[in-house]
Amino acid sequence: MKRSKHRVQREDSSMFYSDSVDSWEELDSRPPGGGDPAQPAFVANTDHFETLEEVSKAIKDAGVDKCGLIFGIDYTLSNKVQGERTFGGRNLHAVESGRVNPYQEVICIMGETLEPLDDDGIIPVYGFGDRVVKDIGIFPLKKEGECDGFAEVLDVYDEIAPDIKLGGPTNFAPLIQEAVAIVRRTKQYHILVIVADGQVTSEEETIAAIVAASEYPLSIVVIGVGDGPWEVMRDFDEQLPARRFDNFNFVDFHTVKTEARNPQAAVAVAALKEIPEQYRAIKEHGLLDQLHGRRK
Repeated sequence: MKRSKHRVQREDSSMFYSDSVDSWEELDSRPPGGGDPAQPAFVANTDHFETLEEVSKAIKDAGVDKCGLIFGIDYTLSNKVQGERTFGGRNLHAVESGRVNPYQEVICIMGETLEPLDDDGIIPVYGFGDRVVKDIGIFPLKKEGECDGFAEVLDVYDEIAPDIKLGGPTNFAPLIQEAVAIVRRTKQYHILVIVADGQVTSEEETIAAIVAASEYPLSIVVIGVGDGPWEVMRDFDEQLPARRFDNFNFVDFHTVKTEARNPQAAVAVAALKEIPEQYRAIKEHGLLDQLHGRRK
């Protein structure tokens, strides 16, 4: 499953790129945890929080006082039709005065809940699945530099979303691999939030990326917007045992919202509820120590 590094030039001269390391084999050969079979067996996380206050306290109790954030946004063509039931038949990326689309809503909710954990406020934000990079790469939403806080993430999204030509197919692998590269470079725990509108079409590559990422201090949260279906996402969340720890959490945005009295808080709880156990597993496996060259 070797993937070469890709760079694609857009008409607006912004650089689109994919893998920051040269291949999955290279990534798999360099894990800080080493994939030692003597390590404890994979255990799926259990969910036991009901309020944002409970999960926030658990995150602090687990020792997560600072972390880095990475954000990814799905620009596949299916966004045009995935709002038939959940967004009044409109394009999920529609930027309209007086109306908030699901992507804007997730950015706002995650900003309010995650930004206090971000130690420097700098948030790399990437798009994937548009007509240019398709399923082989990612592109930075901001042409130069990174976004400074979620307010800028929303501003940049609002500015470019109307001009992005939707494409596909859907592949999370290049984004997850870029997140791993950021973790390796910064030697810091990160949370990767992916907002997507449906099933991935490159399942094998995405599964390989999720498994490889479990050797690093990285939590992956996928928030599904639109109509679904979400069976593959739930399989990724619950049925990928070949990992160092349970590093993947899926949230069905519309279902969580419609079943809650406080929709925004409910989405935040669903997105963050596995972070405490994930971070404890990261510490137990010594993944941060090994990034810094320290033995557990």
